[in-house]
Amino acid sequence: MEKKKTDLIRDRRKKIISIVLQYWKRLLFAAFCMIVVAAASGFMAYLVKPVMDDIFIKQDKEMLVLIPGLAILVFFLKGAGAYGSEYFMNYIGEKIIRFFRNALYEKIMDLPVSFIHKEKTGALMSRITNDVNIVKGMVSTAVVNLFRDFFSVIAFLFVIFYMDWQLAIGAFLVLPIAFYPIVLFGRRVRKFSTGTQETMADLNSFLHETLTGSKIIKIFNLQTFEKERFKKKTARLFRLEMKKVVAKALSSPVMEFLGGLAIAFIIWFGGSRVINGTSTPGTFFSFLTAVMMLYDPVKKLSKLNNTIQEGLAATTRIFDVLEEDSVIVEKEDPIHLSGKTLDVEFRDVGFSYGPGEDSALKGINLKVAPGEVLALVGMSGGGKTSLVNLIPRLYDVTSGQVLIGGKDVKDLSIKSLRDHISIVTQEPILFNESVKENIRYGRMDATDEQIEKAARAAFAYDFIQGFPNGFDTVIGELGSRLSGGEKQRICIARALIKDAPILILDEATSALDSQAERVVQKALENLMKGRTSFVIAHRLSTIDYASRIILLKNGGIAEQGTHDGLMARQGDYFKLQNMQSARTG
Repeated sequence: MEKKKTDLIRDRRKKIISIVLQYWKRLLFAAFCMIVVAAASGFMAYLVKPVMDDIFIKQDKEMLVLIPGLAILVFFLKGAGAYGSEYFMNYIGEKIIRFFRNALYEKIMDLPVSFIHKEKTGALMSRITNDVNIVKGMVSTAVVNLFRDFFSVIAFLFVIFYMDWQLAIGAFLVLPIAFYPIVLFGRRVRKFSTGTQETMADLNSFLHETLTGSKIIKIFNLQTFEKERFKKKTARLFRLEMKKVVAKALSSPVMEFLGGLAIAFIIWFGGSRVINGTSTPGTFFSFLTAVMMLYDPVKKLSKLNNTIQEGLAATTRIFDVLEEDSVIVEKEDPIHLSGKTLDVEFRDVGFSYGPGEDSALKGINLKVAPGEVLALVGMSGGGKTSLVNLIPRLYDVTSGQVLIGGKDVKDLSIKSLRDHISIVTQEPILFNESVKENIRYGRMDATDEQIEKAARAAFAYDFIQGFPNGFDTVIGELGSRLSGGEKQRICIARALIKDAPILILDEATSALDSQAERVVQKALENLMKGRTSFVIAHRLSTIDYASRIILLKNGGIAEQGTHDGLMARQGDYFKLQNMQSARTG
């Protein structure tokens, strides 16, 4: 199990590297700039020798002019190199952010609704926003520092060994010990970083839920309760962040101390060589400067490793989504569905939402003719929504077949299948766009005239004209500026303009008052003309127009027939009708 996990991490690292290497030209430019920075830093350390020996000891006036000029040039080149490396690496980092955000969004859109229902909305949002930013930090900041510090170490090593190779060997005895805290603290940072990212995702999900449900929270006077829940979540996030801070903060002082041991040794050993006359003060101070400058990039490796570990933790969460297998799979050479009138058939259909779960549907045998209006009724949990969700392959059957036009939906291309299906749900789903664009969502190439015609057929034209900007009025998030009946009629207009031969109405009027329901019902009658329609009805009074009614109970068809026929049987449908009549009477 541990080996499999290690192999998975290694594979994901390779994928990250392959994505970064797509920008190899800019990487080369950035690397060149970093070499310039490193060479300039090394030369600055070297300049200490002529400054000490030629200016202060020999008092050479020519060197007094030459060395400051060289110093200006070196600092200019170092600054230009630093700018170039930062620019190119941040460009690559931003490109990778864009790639991952696009890839995550595309993947989430392509995954079945079962995955989206299983995950928290806030957690998915956190992957696209927070986690991707952390990966950018790993790629741009960490890679810049990695290359820059690597080249700087090479430059300083060259200066150090050039100045005094015997003293250099002594200085590096402590380096193997210095790398141990880098590894130790890096592991802890990665562990706490994973916990932090998961907690942040949970916090995002909590915010999404409570902001969406703010009306309910206020009505039930639960502000204090929700505030306490929020405080507990932020307290957990604080504890994890502080553990990460401790691990990151300790790494630098430990490196400082180990570096201090080496510096102390250099001062003692190098100073004794100057006193004995085997070295000059300039050589010693140039050597000491190079060593002190060398320990700076080595010390930064600990912080660099922390950034990499945070990035790897975020990468794991991103690839968990990107590598998620879809349970709704299209065949390699699918059939493209066509036709203006289509029948729908369920052959011995069984369905459950997951392995080991109870069956939501079992033994469903049903054929709905083209143009027929089939009403689905029954108590909550009977399987009505589960049944209609199988038609557009939002879920796949566990057993049996769903056929449209005589073809198994699994053999059809998903796009052509869904092109032939329209849906109006109980909760109207609208977007923060204009009325026109929300209706056009049903068919993106629809003209303004076709949109207006659909709005008239949905009995929406008059109230739309009353808006400040008519069809160009922006309706707010989820249509927040509209009433329930207005939202539903725009959704009906959207379904009308799609003009699909199969229609699903999932309790489309159950949330409306009686006046709004009457208007929406007329719009629905226009929508259902000539279409094979599945109507999930909460209020039985709304299905008088149905060609046939089936009553679902415990996942199976308990009764089916016309309204009059079912009433005459005096079975479950009869009891349900009387129950509703008693409630409304």
